[in-house]
Amino acid sequence: MGGKENGMTVRKGQELEMTVEKTAYRGMGVARVEGFVVFVNGGVPGDVVKARIQRKKRSFAEAQIVEVLSGSQDRCSPPCRYFGFCGGCQWQHIAYGKQLAYKKEHVAESLIHIGGLDPVSVRDPIPSPDLYGYRNKMEFSFSDRRWLLPEEFDGKPAETDFALGLHVPGTFNKVIDIDRCLLQNEHGNRLLKEAKRCAFESGLPAYGLKSHRGFWRFLTLRHSRADDNWMVNLITSVEEPRALDRVLDAVKVAGRVKTVVNSITSRASGVAVGESRNILMGEGFLTDEIGPFSFRISPDSFFQVNPPAAEMLYRVVEKYAELDGGTDVLDLYSGTGTIPIFLARKAATVTGIEMSRDAVEDAVQNCTMNGVDNCRFLCGDTGDMLVGLGARPDVVVIDPPRAGMHKDVTSRILEMLPERIVYVSCNPTTLARDLSVLGAAYELRDVQPVDMFPHTFHIETVVLLVRAKKSVDNSICSTV
Repeated sequence: MGGKENGMTVRKGQELEMTVEKTAYRGMGVARVEGFVVFVNGGVPGDVVKARIQRKKRSFAEAQIVEVLSGSQDRCSPPCRYFGFCGGCQWQHIAYGKQLAYKKEHVAESLIHIGGLDPVSVRDPIPSPDLYGYRNKMEFSFSDRRWLLPEEFDGKPAETDFALGLHVPGTFNKVIDIDRCLLQNEHGNRLLKEAKRCAFESGLPAYGLKSHRGFWRFLTLRHSRADDNWMVNLITSVEEPRALDRVLDAVKVAGRVKTVVNSITSRASGVAVGESRNILMGEGFLTDEIGPFSFRISPDSFFQVNPPAAEMLYRVVEKYAELDGGTDVLDLYSGTGTIPIFLARKAATVTGIEMSRDAVEDAVQNCTMNGVDNCRFLCGDTGDMLVGLGARPDVVVIDPPRAGMHKDVTSRILEMLPERIVYVSCNPTTLARDLSVLGAAYELRDVQPVDMFPHTFHIETVVLLVRAKKSVDNSICSTV
């Protein structure tokens, strides 16, 4: 209908009054203007708002709130001064209990509407133990294009060619200068301020993602809860040791810094990973814990950003796997071995498959660190590795990236037909898609969301699938 319902046309630039009915995945509110769907950035179900249409498509529009005419009872005051401008959080303005309810709805609606599954019972999400200060890793970007907050337009000239902070949503080169992020430990904010001050006083320019010139590129801070120590990783475009001396001295004075690293990259892409690395202080890694297990964390290695919540998620995986000491487990997308190590104590064997060689090396090292000797790791493409795997495992654990499983991987699993599948998903939409395929041979038994990212729309979901009896009968018939 092109946005025209009952004689009304929704146009870009229009300001319209609307009522937000629910939330959509990716955190936006959903309203209808005479039947036409409008996604409202920052809208909370129950809000009555005046909103400006910013983007118009054939079947929907996107709008920005101009004024909240009547606020939802679920709306609260966000504590962060950058909220609404920075892309780190989307839901600080929603009471936490309601955040969990909306996340549960997103999972259920995805399974029904995208997966085509019968109405399923989704458990209440397990809440994060910490609502703020839960992230053990933050990446901040330097930029030569500082984006000013509305409060900074006061008629006074402002420095706009140097910033260290977080990106404005939807932009790749505009950065909000951040002094304090509530998602990281408060000591991390002190390190952020000191690193920024020293970088600015160095006189060397921030890197421009349009010009591809400049020295300072990224600051990555990592925190170990286990010993309350920090890693400071400064990513620069070239090697310039003298420029880093002041930063090194400043973070030493700030304290609780175990290691400082300088990663160097000349690549044009905006990724906080170096092509080479110099260790300026310490050993170049941290050690942290999930449950009773210790893990080595290198500057670029993956590690769960919310370890207490990750432990709860892994305990759900362990429960669903029903390990009895004689169970053979296959873990797909095994990363640095956190799930295999967590399951190994109750399994006979655990085999992990992972494409990243660095991650596999970390996984082997982590097994040694924890005295685990019944895990092995295969490095390569998951679909290819499954072809020559050999014996069928009793349980397959799947923890894929946001894009979900490739269709070749799904096909291989359906050929293997393990007794149980435990699927760990960070994306309800691709989870639903993959479950619709696996449903040809498996029954969906349980769905448990786990909230690892408060104040964002992201949700982890652990799903238990059990091989259907009909698939067992078919596999027996096919071998006769």
